[in-house]
Amino acid sequence: MDHGGHSMPTTPSPPVKRCAMNMLWNTQIENTCIVFRSWHISTTQAFVFSCLAIVALGVLYEWLREAQKVMDRKIAATLSAQGKGKGRGGPVSEDSPESEEETGLLTGLRVVKESEGVAIPPALRFSRAVLYGAQVFLSFFLMLVFMTYNVSLPTISFP
Repeated sequence: MDHGGHSMPTTPSPPVKRCAMNMLWNTQIENTCIVFRSWHISTTQAFVFSCLAIVALGVLYEWLREAQKVMDRKIAATLSAQGKGKGRGGPVSEDSPESEEETGLLTGLRVVKESEGVAIPPALRFSRAVLYGAQVFLSFFLMLVFMTYNVSLPTISFP
């Protein structure tokens, strides 16, 4: 029994993708990584698809912003329909909070106000928070992309 040779057969390993760390506005687009090593640009086609992906992420970001506005309007309409919204307008009466505040300012007495907040249902709060979180994540990710996307678009010539 021969236990002395512990060498195992070796298989050739695949070539390692290397990312160039070029300075901004460099026109060398091949072998460049964007944000992650897995987002590796190796050809001009990959560069074009990466640009299209970034444009799509920008469109998604703007859609999220508009969805947030629609969600806010929906929440406001729901609360207003339930009579919970804060209405503004009309003349200030003597019993209004504004006149109480003015009285406190004139007399120097402290006026205690009740909480003016409106409770938003948990489901609406959660969906609004998810939209906001997605917006923040996507904006930070796009910031990282633009910080690492180191190529000058106007100087690229396509064959």
